[in-house]
Amino acid sequence: MTEIMDGPACGSCGSGDSAAAAADDQDRKIEGSLSKIKHKLLVMSGKGGVGKSSVSANLAVGLAKQGYKVGLMDIDLHGPSLAGIMGIEGALNVNEEAQLAEPKEVANGMKIVSMQSLMEDSDQAIIWRGPVKTGIIRQFISDVVWGELDYLVIDAPPGTGDEPLTAAQTVPDAKAVIITTGQDVALADVRKSINFCKAVNMEMLGLIENMGPYTCKCCGKKVDLFKSGGGLVTSKKMGVSYLGGLPFEPALVEACDTGKPLMGEDSDSEFSKAMGGIIKRITERLD
Repeated sequence: MTEIMDGPACGSCGSGDSAAAAADDQDRKIEGSLSKIKHKLLVMSGKGGVGKSSVSANLAVGLAKQGYKVGLMDIDLHGPSLAGIMGIEGALNVNEEAQLAEPKEVANGMKIVSMQSLMEDSDQAIIWRGPVKTGIIRQFISDVVWGELDYLVIDAPPGTGDEPLTAAQTVPDAKAVIITTGQDVALADVRKSINFCKAVNMEMLGLIENMGPYTCKCCGKKVDLFKSGGGLVTSKKMGVSYLGGLPFEPALVEACDTGKPLMGEDSDSEFSKAMGGIIKRITERLD
């Protein structure tokens, strides 16, 4: 700190040049990495608790099961959950020679990077301001060997803060998949997410309404735990495509807790069938 305060003689101007050169080098690495990835999907939501991460995980698993090369990147730095949902543990392996990190790999060759894989203690609190978070997200792309991918699914934290903004700026051709439930409070926040995408000129692939009616195992009737249908109404009012609805699925909770996403375990569940329909709409539009 003393050297920086001493003035130009300390070499601070040179350090500024070095920082600029490093930033340019990272930009080139990011561009090179993204050039090998055909489609980038930014999964976002206006508020927490709408099942965004579980949708991200099952969307990625469903795409991988269809033979696509898929990457899954968790940029929810303060509350990373995809490592647990996907059943991965331990730190990322680093190629010392290339100074690049190797993503975790699971079934179907899917590649995963999560903040959880960089933490020695899973209960550690991440107390970072915006610039540090921006740097980490950029490193998730520049310093990770993603290789050739058909889809990179990016799971962002709820809201319209640093993380989704960094993703939008760093991955300019990313397309947003917005998750909501049918509750009024969720729909009010999802409208903010839609306006965020419009403000940063991010193309919206569509909206998914999660936690819709499920079929009672006892009587066979459809049960509405939350309001339903609001996602479709909102998508029409806001001029956004509606990708479909997903039913509330009790088995999904167990699947996430055991690190085995439902799309990879039970293809006959109502949730898996509905997700399959959403994946079909996504791939038809993009491929």
